[in-house]
Amino acid sequence: MTAPAKKKVIRCAIYTRKSTEHGLELEFNSLQAQREACEAYVKSQAHEGWVLLPTKYDDAAYSGGNLDRPALKQLLKDIEHGKVDVIVVYKIDRLTRSLADFAKLVEQFDAKSISFVAITQQFNTTTSMGRLTLNVLLSFAQFERELSSERVRDKIAASRRKGKWTGGSVPLGYDAIDKKLVVNKAEAENVRKIFTRYLELGTILKLQDDLKAKRIFSKLRPELKVGAQGGVPFTYGPLAYLLRNRIYLGEMGHKGKWFSGEHKAIVDHGLFDGVQAALDANAVERASSSTNQGALLAGLLYDDRGNRMTPSFSIKSGVRYRFYVSAPALRGRKAEAGTIARVSAAEIEALIIDGIQNEVENAPRPLNREAVNALVSRIVLHKAKVTISLRDDSAFSLPSQADRHRPLIEIDECASGTGATPNPALLQAIARAHGWFEKLAKGEYASVEALAAEEGIHPKVLRKTVALAFLPPDLTTSIIKGEQPQSMTLRFLVEDMGLLWHAAG
Repeated sequence: MTAPAKKKVIRCAIYTRKSTEHGLELEFNSLQAQREACEAYVKSQAHEGWVLLPTKYDDAAYSGGNLDRPALKQLLKDIEHGKVDVIVVYKIDRLTRSLADFAKLVEQFDAKSISFVAITQQFNTTTSMGRLTLNVLLSFAQFERELSSERVRDKIAASRRKGKWTGGSVPLGYDAIDKKLVVNKAEAENVRKIFTRYLELGTILKLQDDLKAKRIFSKLRPELKVGAQGGVPFTYGPLAYLLRNRIYLGEMGHKGKWFSGEHKAIVDHGLFDGVQAALDANAVERASSSTNQGALLAGLLYDDRGNRMTPSFSIKSGVRYRFYVSAPALRGRKAEAGTIARVSAAEIEALIIDGIQNEVENAPRPLNREAVNALVSRIVLHKAKVTISLRDDSAFSLPSQADRHRPLIEIDECASGTGATPNPALLQAIARAHGWFEKLAKGEYASVEALAAEEGIHPKVLRKTVALAFLPPDLTTSIIKGEQPQSMTLRFLVEDMGLLWHAAG
């Protein structure tokens, strides 16, 4: 008599996800409810050899609109290493809400012969009919998600045009009562002091110190149960945003346009306009200062994708290296830069000076910044040549290499000479910060909360990340080149950015 064949062990991984942090503080939350139901289903299949893996793959407060989730990434990594046979979820949209992302996941599952089970929606991804049914269901799920987002955006836009408060982070000086902004007299007085003191002191850094000494802090938000509750000294970014915020004129903004609001103004137009003029003047002064410190081609040099190349520098072993960097590369998006993302300032400036003096009749000697600006309208840097357009509408080109063995313009890391490797996490965070701040500054989103909801993250995380858009320029350059200290982690930058600005000043 032959012994019965031993059942094959089928290793099951349960994946759970929740889009927001709301309710996670409860003793029995949504993630736990999903897991409990999935565990019961796995137990019901014990006769088929199903066993539950001990690893928990839980993504709390992550959107299903993309695959950028830590627990999902770990699950895919374990699948790649052959540790999983079946993936169990409560509903298919817990895994993803995107049809394109689902197609990618199914392709990965099929490559490893992984089965996928949604316990409330019985499907089998190993058959063509099962995949068709799932694709149809996901198409409707994605359509519903996009339709809901459109309805919310349209409602917010209509309300903002009528000057109504649509929720979000309540600005200092106001309280939200019955879905309306009502002036908080004590805070409103502090807001007026902030505007007045900026005009008196002239810089945001001095204003930061002054407000800290006077114990004028950010808005206290005791209603928040998670993370910072406000009532702390102002950092550079939020203070700059406050001074630009037209909500204090009694207006409500949406996507760069401002409308008369239902709430009362805190700051009069004279004071507000004076502060805007001072901020603009300081911005021009800083730009002029940065471009005149040896940057002969500042404002004239572009890469071959039309991106402006910004003057920058680094210091290594006491030596100062100057170079020009394409704007996308400064924001961590090097793929969007031209064929030459970074160039030695000394090399390119010498090439341009020689070219102008050889090609332009009666060109002054020596050539300074004013003379170059008077002659040249635009310089475009290509891989093999440099095109110089003159203000008299003529143009000429120069080869960008002296000979085939020694490039006159070195591509990529031409001036750093460090061989350092940038930290991709820091670069991504800084790039996100600039993108998010630009959307908020243009009024594309009604509040930080609205943008956070669209991105599928917690507002606290977005606020901390946006602050990275205001890092000292020299530090941003060091991070892009990978020259920052090893101890300078993302958490360190977020928590101690204010100290970095003080040090830089």
